[in-house]
This record gives sequence, structure tokens and C-alpha cells, in this order.
Amino acid sequence: MKILFMGTPDFAVPSLEALLAAGHQVVGVFTQPDKPKNRGMKLQPPPVKVCALAHDIPVFQPTKLRDGTALAQIQELAPDLIVVAAYGRILPQEILDYPRLGCINVHSSLLPKYRGSAPIHWAILNGDQESGVTIMKMVLALDAGDILAQQATPIDPDETVEDLHDRLADLGAQLLPETVEKLADGTAVAIPQAEDQVTLAPMLSRALSPMDWTRPARQLHNQVRGLIPWPAAVTELNGTRCKVFSTTVLEETTGKAPGCVVAAGKKGLKIACGGGTVLQINELQADGGKRLKAADYLRGHPIPVD
Repeated sequence: MKILFMGTPDFAVPSLEALLAAGHQVVGVFTQPDKPKNRGMKLQPPPVKVCALAHDIPVFQPTKLRDGTALAQIQELAPDLIVVAAYGRILPQEILDYPRLGCINVHSSLLPKYRGSAPIHWAILNGDQESGVTIMKMVLALDAGDILAQQATPIDPDETVEDLHDRLADLGAQLLPETVEKLADGTAVAIPQAEDQVTLAPMLSRALSPMDWTRPARQLHNQVRGLIPWPAAVTELNGTRCKVFSTTVLEETTGKAPGCVVAAGKKGLKIACGGGTVLQINELQADGGKRLKAADYLRGHPIPVD
């Protein structure tokens, strides 16, 4: 089958590789333009572009999709199907309508839960015990198309966004070839989403970063692991603003007020939380400093116990 693939970040790479491994003819790849990164601000290609070029697949990086240029390129490639995975652009109707088998999307949630740009983050922020991937038919409305395939997976209580991201990327790649084959032979079953069960996963912002120590330790732990690597959970310790990257919910309790330092030493930094619970900070980074283990941070930034 002739497939046009659209994707940009690391999440999309396993899906592209799975299509190639299944023997499909990937006639082209659409991905976001190269962007400047790091201190030197040198242009860096998206991971999907790197993968495509390694397989000698033509790469297209349009800045617009609605001026007719992208559609003309797609018509020249003449794909039977367009597969999208974290492309980062909304496809106009004329592109959605072009392939004879339509357009499908690999989405990192169990739709209709978490439509939007940050489903993995919100699943962890909300303390969900389960996540998964959905392959759906694409329509003009955001993540609202009929479901073609789904696969669930449990979320470990200490799993971070980065950990779950990689597992879901692989899970989507495993599910994709079988779904494409069913579309090709006409056996795919499309199930409409239950609109009364829709929840949203909007873009993240720094407004989510401040840690409120009156909340229970488990909720703060979810905040830390759900905001990695950006915007990161943030707190102030002894007058210094710090990003928090790793925590542990402790079994112990305390009678100290939320935000008080229970202990500060080799085992980390223990902070009193809501309901008498205790959260241990294992890894953090002061503004302008390096990311450090808590014990290493405390050697240079001693914090008194309240």
C-alpha cells in the first residue's frame, strides 16, 4: 500500500518504522520545519525527518497546509492512505478527503478521554491508573473521529511522562500495521466516540508549575512526574526557586504544617504536605544551576529543618 506519513517528534518514529517493517511503500513524509535548538540555536531536524532520510524517503516540510501547495504535493505522491502521528498541524478538509482510504491518527490516550495536545501529561497529572493508544479515522474536529483500534496499558504510580511516552509510542507502533491491513482488506470496524465521555488535554503552561504543599503528597508527586520535562513542578526552598524532577511519596506521616521541612540530609529532602502526608524530593534544580540529587544539592544549599 502507498502511504503518506505525517509526524514530527520522537513519539512518531516507531510508527513510521513499523509501517516500513510491514512492507508498506511510504511514498513521502510530512513533518514540521527544522527549528533552532540549544545554546548555538542551530537548526535541528525533527526526529521523523532524520528517520525518513535514513530510509531514503522524500521529506516535505510545509509551513502552510491551506494554500494548495501541500495538497498538490500529496496529489503527486498519490497515497492510498495518510497516517498521522503527532504531526502538530490540523489537516484541512481537502487533505482529509484526498486518500481513497482516508486519514488515520495514532493518538496517545484511550479516546474519547484526553482529546488534545497533552494526553500523556494529563493522565499522569490526574493520577490515572490506566492509559493507552487509539488509532482513529480523522475528521476536521479535534481527535473526534471514529475509533479503529485501541490498546490499554496500566500506569505505574511512579512512572513519569517520559517513561509512559516511550511505552505508548511503541504500543501505537505495534497496533498500527494490523489496523492498516484491516483498512486495506475492508475488515476494519469504525466505532463512533461517546461524546458524553469526552475529556480534554489542553496545552501545558507554567501556570501548572507551582507546588501547593497543602495538597496531599500523592497529588504533588503526580504533578512532578506529569510536568517532566516542561514546564516542571516548581517550589521555593529556603528562598531559592527550584524545579523538582523526582519525588517519592513516603509512608510516614507528620504533624508539621504543610510546606515545613521534616528532614534534610543524605536520604533527600522531606516536606510536610496536606493531610499530614510527607513527600521526599530526590532530584531538583535551582534557577541557574544544574540538575542534582537532593543530597548533592543540600551540600551546597543547606536547608534548616523546621
